[in-house]
Amino acid sequence: MSFDVQKVTKDVIEWTRDWFSVNGPGCNAVIGISGGKDSTVTAAVCVQALGADRVIGVLLPNGEQHDIDVARAVVKHLGIRSYELNIKPAYDAIYGAVEEAVGFVSDQSRINLPPRIRMTTLYAVSQCNNGRVANTGNLSEDWVGYSTRYGDGAGDFGPLCQLTVQEVKAIGRYLGLPSEFVDKVPIDGLCGKTDEDNLGFTYAVLDRYIRTGECDDEATKQEIDRRHKANLFKLSVFPTFPYDGPVFNF
Repeated sequence: MSFDVQKVTKDVIEWTRDWFSVNGPGCNAVIGISGGKDSTVTAAVCVQALGADRVIGVLLPNGEQHDIDVARAVVKHLGIRSYELNIKPAYDAIYGAVEEAVGFVSDQSRINLPPRIRMTTLYAVSQCNNGRVANTGNLSEDWVGYSTRYGDGAGDFGPLCQLTVQEVKAIGRYLGLPSEFVDKVPIDGLCGKTDEDNLGFTYAVLDRYIRTGECDDEATKQEIDRRHKANLFKLSVFPTFPYDGPVFNF
């Protein structure tokens, strides 16, 4: 089945507008802007749904960010308000406190700390601006767990969460976004590798498998399945004890 970019773009804009009419009438969409396709397309969708005056971009470098100029260009291109807050002092403080208390900082802690600080900061900015925080994730990354729970995996609403990387790019192009935003190669910002280098397969291969179940390489298929199964917990609300005591129904 081919992807109808015109229809899906129209639908996601209407969905976003409807969500705000129910969950935040008059509220602003607050979006962490990295300069990559996901945050840029999310912001562009919100501009179409709500108007540029109700969209706020937040730039959150951790010290020096080599591509911060791209993020600045995004908010300028979209004509939205923006804030730039450097999270390095907060990162250094928490990293140092953990290292002092525990004796070391694991690689997982080091990698996941910045996105969690960014999300905390996004909510702080949001609550100062009558906002609702956008989750900018896409289906492809979520499928293989390429996100941080309670970091970039959090948010109040997610326009792109059921769309693959190729579909997000198609929407970006349909909305007339410059190629430098839509086709910018995502880099993890830690070791200089691209997302696809870290995953070991391309998003094109992953997207095809998600939508059709087809994958030409058995080893790649098994790796995608392994990652998907191992990270399913990130896509659900945390489990709670199923106590069946009385609850007053309003």
